[in-house]
Order: sequence, then C-alpha cells, then structure tokens
Amino acid sequence: MPPAVSDVSTSGTQAIDRAADLLSRVIHHDSAPTATELAEATGYARSTTSRLLAGLERNHLLRRDAEGRWMPGPLFEQYAAQWDLRGRLIRTAQPVMEGLGAKTGETINLGIGLGGTVVQIAQVDSTYFLGSRNWVGVDLPAHTSSLGKVLYAHGVLDRPEDPLEKLTPHTRGSWAELAAEFDEIRSLGYAATVDELEVGLTGIASPVTLDGTVVAALGLSGPSTRLAERIPSVGRIVAAHAAELSSLLAPTTRKARHVAG
Repeated sequence: MPPAVSDVSTSGTQAIDRAADLLSRVIHHDSAPTATELAEATGYARSTTSRLLAGLERNHLLRRDAEGRWMPGPLFEQYAAQWDLRGRLIRTAQPVMEGLGAKTGETINLGIGLGGTVVQIAQVDSTYFLGSRNWVGVDLPAHTSSLGKVLYAHGVLDRPEDPLEKLTPHTRGSWAELAAEFDEIRSLGYAATVDELEVGLTGIASPVTLDGTVVAALGLSGPSTRLAERIPSVGRIVAAHAAELSSLLAPTTRKARHVAG
C-alpha cells in the first residue's frame, strides 16, 4: 500500500485533482468501493478521503448505498437519461419530420430544452429553393423561436431575466410580454413567431410529450411571405404531427392497452 498522504488541508488544483482521482476510481471500480478501500488505493489520509467524498456527494457526483459504499451519483444518471432520450427522440422523430416536411415543404426542426436554451437536435431541410437554414447546433435566444415559446409555455425552460434581447422590432422584449401568449399557445396546441428572430422568417411549433410531460417541440420555419398568413392551418398540421410523435414515444404497454381497449 502506498504511504499515507498527511492529512493537511488541500485546496486549489491539488484538491480538484484528488477529487477527480476518487471520482474516476469509483466509476471504474468493479463494484462499489468503501471510503477505506479508496483511501488505501490512493494513499490519501482517511479524513482527507472522507472530506473529498462528502464534497462529491454534496454536488451529486457520487452517492452512497445502504452499506456506505460509493457509486456514481444522480448527475451521471441524469446525463445518461438525457442522452438516451435525445437519441430516442431523434430516431422516432425522423419519419414524422419527413412526413411533415413532405406535407408542408418547409424546414422541419426538433428541439429540446436545456436550462434556458433550446437545443435543436434534428432537422429535415425544406424542399423549396427559398427555405430556411440548418439550425442544428445553432444557439438562439429561446424567446425568439416558436420552439422556445412552446417549451416556455409548458414550463420546460427556465424563466429568462428581463429585459429580453430584441433581435427585431417584433421580438418580445419582456417576460410579461412573452408570458401573455402562453395560455393561447397551450389552448391552440402550437406557438408561432413572425419576424421575431429575423425579419422575413416565420416559425410554428407544437409540444411533444412523453408520459404526459412535454419533452420536446416539433416545428417548422420558412419565409413569412409563405407562412405568416397561413399560421392557423399550418399550426394544426404541425400539432397533428407532434401528437403522432408523442404517440410513437408512448411506452409499448400503453400502446397495447390502447389497442386492446
């Protein structure tokens, strides 16, 4: 066993390195190690090891089981679940997005909420010569997009601080102005933006649900000259495709009960 490191106060880079070392050892361990086993493996004093483990636990990077053994914390589980859902959304949404694109000819996007940001994770390009750009990976102020409005209206995105950034004269400039649309968005089943992100661009989006909870937004965008006067009819089409995607995401057992019933 390596010689014990003296139990002195650690700070800065050394403390971070030691905490990262402990975290790595827990993740790569064949089972769930105890604090004593970790102290012996690293050579850190037991009190230092306990202090660092407690800090990792407070920050949800590690957790203890009933026997006091250490395992990866809920942040890792949350991260894994998020990526699993993202992959499932993309795979399931692709044919629905292609169907919506074929019906409307517009650029189709799927977005999820992350903190106060809309992350666009999939796109089907417009069939028109004059269409929209590739939005996947583009960081946009959520309040300027129809996807963002849907996610705000359903409480998926964190409330932004006032004042809101105005990209055009039509952009909503405050939370109160934005929130005033939420009842209508929930009632209609879709949100719309006209010239709010960019003059000449219109977006329409609807919520996608899983187990009754909104997990994403499905939408389309294109020139305002082509879409702005057709928002109600196109909105109903988008909402129908979002509902189809929600149905496809439903657990198999629920689908079976629905068919049987």
